[in-house]
Amino acid sequence: MNVLERPASALAAFIARGQFADIAVSSVLGAGTPRGELTFDDIAARVSLRYLDDGYVASAKKMSAVYIAVAAFENMLRELISSMMLEAKKDNWWEHCVSLEIRRRAQKRMDEEKEVRWHKSRGLSPIFYTDIDDLPNIIQQNWDAFEHTFQNIEWLRQIVRSVKTSRNVIMHSGELSLDDIERVGVNIRDFVRQVGV
Repeated sequence: MNVLERPASALAAFIARGQFADIAVSSVLGAGTPRGELTFDDIAARVSLRYLDDGYVASAKKMSAVYIAVAAFENMLRELISSMMLEAKKDNWWEHCVSLEIRRRAQKRMDEEKEVRWHKSRGLSPIFYTDIDDLPNIIQQNWDAFEHTFQNIEWLRQIVRSVKTSRNVIMHSGELSLDDIERVGVNIRDFVRQVGV
């Protein structure tokens, strides 16, 4: 079956995965950086990295690869949900198909960010204001749109739980062991294979 013969939701997921893979690879390699876009070295200079403790910087640089993987995974899952929900439930899927509790939390974060007008927001879509734990809940609330992709919601919950554990260490300036790093890699690889790359 070629790409164009896939069901619409599978095609949307396939396209989203390709776009996120391209973004992740470009950000790691620095390849194809559009003119005027900041590189890692540009950012490092602007945040005064050279003034910070060398040991902490070296540790953070190693963990930055894990951060890239986790951030790309999390945003890829958000984009996959958005594209599949748009396909299955149409334009107002957020209002009609996501629980009030998740929508309220996301709206609260969006409102808080609007008050800080001098700072760039995290995204245009409310799904970018959800917790990573909310994502399997949105999928379960709309299982009919996702069942053919994930087959088992508990499997997805376990993947997200495991990635979140490492995510929280990285987001709070910690360092992971090699076992933890490899576990992140296995979970991401399993997820990508399951959704059909």
